Order: sequence, then C-alpha cells, then structure tokens
Amino acid sequence: MTDTATGFDALKGMGTAQAEEAIVREPKIDAQGRAYATGKRKNAIARVWVKPGNGKITINGRDQEVYFARPVLRMMIAQPLQVADRLSQFDVDVTVEGSGLSGQAGAIRHGIARALTYYEPALRPVLKPHGFLTRDSRVVERKKYGRAKARRSFQFSKR
Repeated sequence: MTDTATGFDALKGMGTAQAEEAIVREPKIDAQGRAYATGKRKNAIARVWVKPGNGKITINGRDQEVYFARPVLRMMIAQPLQVADRLSQFDVDVTVEGSGLSGQAGAIRHGIARALTYYEPALRPVLKPHGFLTRDSRVVERKKYGRAKARRSFQFSKR
C-alpha cells in the first residue's frame, strides 16, 4: 500500500465544499462546439444547446420575444446567463415540450444553467448557490376519488 491516497479515498476525509473543489470537471462539448443539457420543471422537458455567439435565444425555432410574450418569463430564462455574466457571449437553441409556459420557462432556465456548466465547468460554483442547477421537483398532485380536485371536497349540502 502506498502513502498517497487517490480517487475516492482522497475525497472521503474532506468536507463537501472541499470535495467539490477537488473534483476536476472536463468541458462536455460536441463536434459543432456546443454543450447540450436537459432541463426539467413540472411536466416540461427542455433540450438546450449552448454555443458561443452574441446572445440570441431561439425556442422551438422562434425568437424568445415571440415564444414568451411575458417579460417575466424572458427574465427567468436569462437569469443563469446574467448571474454568470455571459449574457451576450452565448447563443442558446432550445426545444421544449410539455406543461405550460411557466413550466417551460423553468425547464429552459434549468437546461441553460446545466449546459453552461458543461461548456464552462468553472461556472458551477457561481450558478449552484442561486439554485439554478437544482431540478424543482414540485409537480401537480393527482386527483383523488371522491373529491372534486386533489384536496377540494364536493360542496356539502345539508338539505
């Protein structure tokens, strides 16, 4: 047995923050120079490709202003890029399906944040504290039998 600890044994004695720094992440970039990630929120699934560019965001073949008319949703999508200070450095191409517009915006935000960390692993400590890399696991509760909705009872009639 040697005195130098390697691999998992070296990480075992460290705290989580130290172990996070000790793990060296490699950029995951495809042949076209893009990073791919999947973002999820509610029932929406967003496939996101990030590549160097001038800040153009395309969603399902349409510009973000056309797809998301509400400024709040556009702001939500741009948050990971804003926090990482890469707003006008990357072009984002997105294919999203399922859920409603709000869920889709959340899925796109999650996907952009993950794709940024795959393209530039040094951005992970910047994005993680803001919660952009965490999948929001809240989903709609199922309807139960004998009830109007998931928890709402039918109206009670005395007579």
